[in-house]
Amino acid sequence: MTVVRTHDIPAPARALSSLDTIDYADHFTLATDAEATAEQWARAMFGNVPSPGEILIWRFILGLRLHQGRSPNTVAGWHIGARGDDWIRLEAQSWFLSGNLVVHAMAGRVSLWTFLHYDGPVGQHAWPPLSTIHRGLVPGVLRKAAARIRRRPR
Repeated sequence: MTVVRTHDIPAPARALSSLDTIDYADHFTLATDAEATAEQWARAMFGNVPSPGEILIWRFILGLRLHQGRSPNTVAGWHIGARGDDWIRLEAQSWFLSGNLVVHAMAGRVSLWTFLHYDGPVGQHAWPPLSTIHRGLVPGVLRKAAARIRRRPR
């Protein structure tokens, strides 16, 4: 796990974000023998629709405007903003921050980048304490996703 200072984000990773200004970034990588596309990884991490816990965190605490129901254009309510051969970018906004989750799947590992832009002073004060919880949850999200991918029918 790496919390990346915003001026140290590698150019290839920055290019995957849709945010003009990045105020917070972190990066987690899991070495794994599980193989899947970036979108399959994203769906294994977050599901097609948000779980009750994700609704609590994303909708109620962060105020993110998420899409309702299942859609090929969303993952857990986050809009699929763009994708490439080995990555997918999920996008969501609230009244005080904008976020991207970028999943990058490579042979032998999967990475999750979180990029945030604070859309006002509330974001810059609210996110830092919440980021501690976020950084504590993400490693488990990656491990559980790997287990789901290993169990899926081929």
